[in-house]
Amino acid sequence: MKNDWWETSTAVGASQDEASSTHRTYVVSVLDGPEAGTRLSLDAAPGMRALVGKSPACELRVSDPSVSRRHASLEVTPRGIRVTDLDSTNGTVVNGVPIGEAYVRGGDRVRVGGTTLFVERGDAVPPGGSTDIRFGRMLGASDAMRALYPLCARLAASDVPALIEGETGTGKEVLAEALHEASARARGPFVVFDCTAVPPSLAESTLFGHERGSFTGAVAARAGVFEEAHGGTLLIDEIGELEVGFQAKLLRAIERREVQRVGSNKWTRVDVRIIAATRRDLDREVQAGRFRDDLFFRLAVGRIELPPLRHRTGDVALLAQHFWNALGAGDRPLPEDLVKRFEDYRWPGNLRELHNAVARVLALGDDVMKDTSALEQSIGAEANLQSAAAGDVIDEVLAAGLSLPLSREAVVKEFERRYVERVLARHGGNVVRAAEASGIARRYFQILRARYKG
Repeated sequence: MKNDWWETSTAVGASQDEASSTHRTYVVSVLDGPEAGTRLSLDAAPGMRALVGKSPACELRVSDPSVSRRHASLEVTPRGIRVTDLDSTNGTVVNGVPIGEAYVRGGDRVRVGGTTLFVERGDAVPPGGSTDIRFGRMLGASDAMRALYPLCARLAASDVPALIEGETGTGKEVLAEALHEASARARGPFVVFDCTAVPPSLAESTLFGHERGSFTGAVAARAGVFEEAHGGTLLIDEIGELEVGFQAKLLRAIERREVQRVGSNKWTRVDVRIIAATRRDLDREVQAGRFRDDLFFRLAVGRIELPPLRHRTGDVALLAQHFWNALGAGDRPLPEDLVKRFEDYRWPGNLRELHNAVARVLALGDDVMKDTSALEQSIGAEANLQSAAAGDVIDEVLAAGLSLPLSREAVVKEFERRYVERVLARHGGNVVRAAEASGIARRYFQILRARYKG
């Protein structure tokens, strides 16, 4: 299905100042341990992130046994390098102070486990990313996004498996389709397999197909998504949710480029490019034994991480204007005070939440614009509901003084979230039984489940 609301039809560009802005380079050196003397240059535009740890996927690999597989991240920002501890076992220390997140600007020592890193400041250089403001339907003029576009172009020109990582709502499926449409496979099909929307018991037949009579309910033979994607691209969305016991079968299909339908002895050759997407930290999942390392390394040949909206400086206004136009605002201008409030918000739900907030403002019109508390609720409804969940949501909503439509929406959302959570718990996480107990179709139950997974 096309995600038309991501597509821009207007020529909206970055300002001259932003397009010509410079950024600073940094060099991170390992001072001790087996990798002493190793240096990592961080000369990318702001928003680019490098990982430190034992995993082969890390840009700065450290074999120190006290260092976690994915120990910390180093992200270039206008304020310096943002050092973030990734819930490591032995922690991250900056200049002798244990941190969760800190900024360094050069001349600083960062200790990961038992290894010390030294950060040096380099020269200011012009940005090395693209001057484009989009890649396919991916829209963004920030340095964080423009720095990704050359990598996107290289991935589109290749045929290797790719792994797209990023928080919920950052546009992973949109990027996957953009890579497909810019590739040599553009004339072939683009097929999506959502690991959260298919019960584990049906994953094999959905991916590989089945023969008639191979199991109860198999009234006819059916091709799986691998066969449907022949000659094109298969996106395996939220691959981190795939049961570890089934991952070996998926790895075999990817490596051998052939599948076997359930109930058949015949192997079918398939010509498919695999793109996987996940909001999970797969390095951590591998470390915990919930994801096979051989499947991870097979998928992560090409790897790209989409930045959250809060790290995309300048893109909130650009995207809000695009959504405003795409959702049918017509000649109505996008209010400047609304854009300012949007830019001051952190957007935990990323682009999807921004899109929904713009849609809510357009639908409720002056009812939202005249009421500051209602407008703030429309911007951060999901985040506010999270904090209200511990108490009585109805009392919380009534105390907020919202309009009736916004109040009703907030209460219904919280009820649906709690209902889905509890009915799944009662049925041991079995989606089929939970949907039956709920009296709704499994597909709709899956939509609700995905909506409130966070």
